Amino acid sequence: METKTISEGDKLTISVSGRVDTVTAPELEANLKFGDAKLVVIDLKEVPYMSSAGLRLLLTSHKAMAAKGGRFEIVNVQSAVREVLEITGFSDILNIV
Repeated sequence: METKTISEGDKLTISVSGRVDTVTAPELEANLKFGDAKLVVIDLKEVPYMSSAGLRLLLTSHKAMAAKGGRFEIVNVQSAVREVLEITGFSDILNIV
């Protein structure tokens, strides 16, 4: 799994590639530093699989941004990951664009 971060003013975009599972989730968590960003966008275009460990990170990040008055969005979700988000009910909680 790899991440690429792009900061544009108050917007922070984090592109993730590869599987997000119990092995790679700690690395992703270490890269989820939002600083003063008002909008954080997680791009999952290159993520074919996400385990419950990845889901937990998305929810934790969503809550952290909401607590500081910011917005957390998830974009380019592949169908397999979208299905997991829908089955777990996370699609009703998270901002999936």
